[in-house]
Amino acid sequence: MSVQAEAIAPRRKLGRSATKFLSNRSAVFGGVLVATFILLALFAPLLAGYDPFATSFTSIRKPPSAEFWLGTDELGRDIYTRMLYGARASLMAGVVSVAIAVAVGVPFGLLAGYYGGWVDATISRVTEALLAIPFLILAIALAAFLGPSLTNAMIAIGLSATPIFVRLTRGQTLAVKTEDYVEGARAIGLPNVLIIIRYIFPNVLPPIVVQATITIATAIIAEASLSFLGLGQQPPNPSWGSMLNTAKNFMTQAPWMSIFPGGAIFLVVLGFNLLGDGLRDALDPRDN
Repeated sequence: MSVQAEAIAPRRKLGRSATKFLSNRSAVFGGVLVATFILLALFAPLLAGYDPFATSFTSIRKPPSAEFWLGTDELGRDIYTRMLYGARASLMAGVVSVAIAVAVGVPFGLLAGYYGGWVDATISRVTEALLAIPFLILAIALAAFLGPSLTNAMIAIGLSATPIFVRLTRGQTLAVKTEDYVEGARAIGLPNVLIIIRYIFPNVLPPIVVQATITIATAIIAEASLSFLGLGQQPPNPSWGSMLNTAKNFMTQAPWMSIFPGGAIFLVVLGFNLLGDGLRDALDPRDN
């Protein structure tokens, strides 16, 4: 194959993947949902009508109205405003947590899959031990150990999700390292580090991207759970999980306090799951 053909082939493959993704209505709907929440979080100061921390004892637990679109909470704070700012915490927690998991898990997975032997055995045994512990239980334990804060919650969630990426990357590396182009790179004497970076990693990246997208949804739920338990975002800073924690005391008097944060969590998690499923289908090498 000529150099020009080698340069054109990846672009054609990317074009086919993009076309397949755009033809998947559920995937596009998920992407629109995710993009909508990202935009709401980014432009929260422009879209919010009130200060998210401002209290008003004359507006306590007001139902949704023209003045307060989503009602107010137990301190008279505007729920719509706090949800916009809470989206920042929830989305940041999802993205940063997964970034930590990918940054830690992928290198270990590459090492385990490529070198094998005692390196693979050691990394795999540790990974299996961590996978034996339920994800949320491990995240709660780490967050309790590190202390209650959004930063510590993101670290705890990221470390808890790391074994997923170690196992995925190891499996993909085991399949890729036996390909002819990798054997050819070894035959001409390329260093192992260069082979991993140049030939192994780019070919295991698509499934990692798909898994990361789906794991963001799991991380958002985990952050909401930790905040609900008082181990994540701390009051008065808004977070969907902490808003639900407060709302549980007013389920009958002010149901809107729980309906809207809960609905937001449902929609953003649905969006990331649909987006991840669409990316998985679009990047499937068997169809490209």
